[in-house]
Amino acid sequence: MECGYIARTGEKVEIIQIRDENIKLGQALKLSGAVESGVEAKIVIQGGKVKVNGKVEIQRGKKLVSGDVIQFNGSQFRIEG
Repeated sequence: MECGYIARTGEKVEIIQIRDENIKLGQALKLSGAVESGVEAKIVIQGGKVKVNGKVEIQRGKKLVSGDVIQFNGSQFRIEG
């Protein structure tokens, strides 16, 4: 299932493979290696530095599903499951 947000052509998108139907935003950032801890994830998310599907997301517990795209610190990650 694809969501309405697609990365611009030419940009590298890393894949975050999940086993369940969804994953929380903070967990996805840790799994991707973009942050080292849950505390760091909380700080960057609540600081407005993370976008989900092109919109700033400040909820660390936001549930992401297959097709969602995270943007953080110049990198993009797509959830697949």
